Amino acid sequence: MSHPYRDVVIAGVHNTVQARQLEGHDSESITFEAALGALADAGVPTPEVDAVIGAHAQELVLGLRLGPCTRLPWQLGIPIVLEGADLVASGRADVVLIAAGGASMYTDRTATAPWTRPANEFVVGYGLFTAAEFALMARRHMVMYGTTPEQLATVASTIRNNGHVNPDAVYFGRGPFTPADILASRLVAEPFHLLDCAMTSEGGSALVLTSAERAADLPNPPVWILGGASDSYGPAYQIAPAWDIVGRSDVPAGYVGRTAARHAFATAGLAPDDVDVAELYDPFSFEIIRQLEAYGFCPDGEGGAFVDDGNIGPGGRLPVTTDGGTMSYSHAGINAQQLQRVIRGVEQLRGTCATNQVHGAEVAICSNGGSGALFTDVMLLGKERP
Repeated sequence: MSHPYRDVVIAGVHNTVQARQLEGHDSESITFEAALGALADAGVPTPEVDAVIGAHAQELVLGLRLGPCTRLPWQLGIPIVLEGADLVASGRADVVLIAAGGASMYTDRTATAPWTRPANEFVVGYGLFTAAEFALMARRHMVMYGTTPEQLATVASTIRNNGHVNPDAVYFGRGPFTPADILASRLVAEPFHLLDCAMTSEGGSALVLTSAERAADLPNPPVWILGGASDSYGPAYQIAPAWDIVGRSDVPAGYVGRTAARHAFATAGLAPDDVDVAELYDPFSFEIIRQLEAYGFCPDGEGGAFVDDGNIGPGGRLPVTTDGGTMSYSHAGINAQQLQRVIRGVEQLRGTCATNQVHGAEVAICSNGGSGALFTDVMLLGKERP
C-alpha cells in the first residue's frame, strides 16, 4: 500500500518577526504577513492557492481574492498540517496555505497567555492555572522515578541557550543560562521556577503544502510528511490533569502522545533511532523529559538521565527544540507557536537554520501540546519521499 502522503510536499514556510509585543499589528494582520511570507518562500503565486486553513482562513480568502476556495477556520498546529496534507493527497486541493498569528492579545495580565485562562469553575474558583496543571504531572513523575529539579533545569537551560544564540528569537542575547540560573529564578508552581516556563510573545507563522508534481518546479528542496497523529484525554485547561487517567488503552494521560508517536513511526516505517533532530513543544521543562519517554527515545523513568548525559544539546544524540522554542524563541498565539515546531523541522531538513543546524539531518520529529493540557500531537518529517 502506498504512503498516504507520498504526493504531498511542504514547499514553503515563514515566521514573521517575533516580539514580546508587536506594535501596529493585530492577530489578523500578522497572519496575513505570515501567509504572504510563506507563499514567497515557496515561490507560489497567490492565485494558485485553493485551500486555506487557520483561524483567519475566511479573512485570507477574501483579502487575497482566492475564492472560490476551500476554507477551514481551524486552529492547532500539527492537526491542521495533517488536514492540509489530506486535502492535497485526496485531490481536493493543489496548494494549501496554513497561516496563524497572534498580536494585541496581552492586554490583561500581560505575562499570562489568555487562552490558558478559561472562565470555568476550576480556574476561577481554585486558581488552577496552566503552570499548576503541568506541575501536577511533573511532580507525579518525580515521585515515581526520582526525576530531579536539576534535570528539569538542564532542559530549560539547554533550550533557553538555543534561543540565546538565535538572532530571530525574542530572548536572543539574554543568556547564556546555566541550570543554576534556572533554579535561582522564583518558584511559579513547584517544581517549576520562572525559567522552567514558556514566555509570552506575539508573531505569525505559515506553511504552504502542495503536490510533489507542482513542487518539482519550485525553488526549495521538498520536505515530506512521513507520519503524524494526535492523542487527547479530554478538554485542555478545564479539569485537573492526573497522570493515571486512562481510557480505551493502558497508556495513561501522563504519556499522552505515546500512541500518536507509535502511529507516526508505523506510518513512516521508522523507529526513534532514525530521528536526527527533535523539535519538541516546550511549555515547561518537564515536558521534554516526558516526551522523550513517551515517544520511545528512552525507557520510562529514564528521561532525566537521558538529559543528564548531554543527549539533547547541540551536538548531542538528539538535539531538541533548536530555535529556543516557547521558552526563548516565541510563544505566539494558540496556533502560531505550534506551527513553529513544524517550521523549524522543515528548516533543519532543508539545512537552512541560521543557528544549531544539525549536520546531515534527514528525519525530524515535531510535537505540540503536553500532559498538563491532556493532548499531544506528533509529526515526522523527512528529506526522502516516503
